[in-house]
Amino acid sequence: MTRTGKTALITGASSGIGAEFAAALAARGDDLVLVARTLPRLEALAAQLRQHHGGRVEVIAQDLTEPDAAARVVDELAARGLSVDLLINNAGFGSAGRFEDLGVDSEHDQLMVNVVALAGLTRRLIPGMLERGSGEIVNVASTAAFQPSPYFATYSSGKAFVLNFSLSLWSEYRGRGIKVLAVCPGPTETPFFDTIGTRDAALGRMGSAAAVVASALRALEHNKGYVVPGASNFAAAHLMPRRPRTLVARIAELVTRGLADGGRPISPALSSATA
Repeated sequence: MTRTGKTALITGASSGIGAEFAAALAARGDDLVLVARTLPRLEALAAQLRQHHGGRVEVIAQDLTEPDAAARVVDELAARGLSVDLLINNAGFGSAGRFEDLGVDSEHDQLMVNVVALAGLTRRLIPGMLERGSGEIVNVASTAAFQPSPYFATYSSGKAFVLNFSLSLWSEYRGRGIKVLAVCPGPTETPFFDTIGTRDAALGRMGSAAAVVASALRALEHNKGYVVPGASNFAAAHLMPRRPRTLVARIAELVTRGLADGGRPISPALSSATA
C-alpha cells in the first residue's frame, strides 16, 4: 500500500466513531496514534490495523479526565519522535436525566473529556502544524450542539462549545494551511448510549459510525467548517427556530422530558446525542 506520509492522532479510538476513523485512515495509508483509557483494547485494534493495512500504529493509554491529560499525550508524542498532521478529537461521553440527579464527579469528568482535553490537544498541536505549513483538525460535536437540550444540559452545552470553538478556529486559520472541521452527528450506533444507560436517549433513527466518518472526511477535504451527516439530522439541526432562545429551550424540554423520569422522549425531532 502507498503511504500518505501523514500521521493521524485519534482520541477515543478504541470503539465507535473513533475506531471507524482509525480503520478509514489506515486504509488510505495514514500512520496512526490511537489514544484511549483502555490499553488492551487499543493494542488489539492496533494489531488488527497493522495486519490489514500495514503502516505504523502507536498506542497511548491516557485517561482524558485528568487535568494534565493533553500535556501528557503531547509529551509522549515528543518522546516517540512523532508529529501529528491530523488531529481527531473524538473522545467523549454524555449523561441524561435531571441535572440534580446526575453525579457531580461524572459531570465534571464529562466536561474534562468533551471540552478541556479537546481544547488542550488542539492548542498544543496547532503550533507544530503552523510551523510545517499544514494540518487538519476534526472535532466531533453533535446535533445537540445546535440548541438547548434539557436533561442533556452538560452534554449539549459542551458540544455547543465544540461547534463554536471549531468554527472560530476554522475562520481564524483559513489561508494559513490548517483545516478545522466540526462533525455533528445525530444518534449513531456506538457504545455512547450504553454509557448513558438508556437507548431512549437516541432521539431519531440510528446512523452508522462508518457513514459519519465518510461524511466527515469528505467535508474535511473541502474545508467545510462543519458537517451534519444525514439529511434528517441536517433538517433537525437547522430548521428549529433560533429565536427567542427561551422558547427553543421550552420546546426542547417538552421533547426530552420523558428522560427525567426514565421514560421515552415524546418526539424524535429536536435534539440528539452521539459519541
